[in-house]
Amino acid sequence: MLIFHYSTRFHELFPQASHVPFSFPGGNYRVLLFFTISGFAIFFTLDRIGSVADFVVNRFARLYPAYLVAMLVTLSIEYLAHATQLLIGPGAILSNFTMLQGFAFLPEVDGAYWTLTVEIAFYACMIGLWKFAGLKHLEPLLLLWLGVRWLCALWPDMPERIIMLLVLRYLPFFVIGMLSYRVWAGRRSWRQQAPYAALALASVATMETWDVTIVACLLLASFAALIAGRLHILRIRPLIWLGGISYSFYLIHQHVGFVVMLELAKAGYSPWIGFFAAFAVALTLGTLINRVVERPAGEAILAWWKRRRALQPAAVQPA
Repeated sequence: MLIFHYSTRFHELFPQASHVPFSFPGGNYRVLLFFTISGFAIFFTLDRIGSVADFVVNRFARLYPAYLVAMLVTLSIEYLAHATQLLIGPGAILSNFTMLQGFAFLPEVDGAYWTLTVEIAFYACMIGLWKFAGLKHLEPLLLLWLGVRWLCALWPDMPERIIMLLVLRYLPFFVIGMLSYRVWAGRRSWRQQAPYAALALASVATMETWDVTIVACLLLASFAALIAGRLHILRIRPLIWLGGISYSFYLIHQHVGFVVMLELAKAGYSPWIGFFAAFAVALTLGTLINRVVERPAGEAILAWWKRRRALQPAAVQPA
């Protein structure tokens, strides 16, 4: 994703600036992997909560502290560098503090934040299923959900907000992750999941381009290989470490990296120096946000919530 942003996307936004002499297209493919992982990982939260409030606090603790700090750092760097092409208006900035700006069709402080709108909508859908239908018989519900997605083809004027709230545009990739988790957890077999996986792939094949269909097939095959224990290379320490800081790194890398490359280009440095300097700055800031904010703040919020929940039974005892 970083290489796509620092090569292809940077050149699209700043054609006048010197840039590395290559393009790395297909950034959305990596986003599809991100959504598939999210579909898999959502159950690590859903399987240990007792209420909707538990879920909301857990997701808030996981997402918001790092997001808030990354957004403030990004804004500060943009203003200090007078990067007017990257700046947005005061109203849009205020909306970004809610993380809900995408649902109001307002711009993000950093373009990378658009995926958070998709994530939040997915969380809302999943906690709705958990609360009102339960997840014991998840697969038939996923079938119905995919059926709603096919309505997009029959109803081309379906309101965009409905598409966003029901995660219809990226639903098959979340479904691939969810089906994979159920196999990994021992609740279903691949033979049982095969019809649902086939329908998810069919949903992609009938509504997306051929290349996205290939990506969906590769993702399903990759998760099957991972569950079968055939992707040992993913266990190497550098990848594990990068996975640990990936959220903070993702939040901070794009616009901050653009500013670094622009400033070094203005100073006459090679675009390669700008490219690697931007990577180093983003990696450093991402690591710092992860270590100083994301982990400790998340742990503190969850600890506070645990203490609060522990006090609740005593609070309702008769005097």
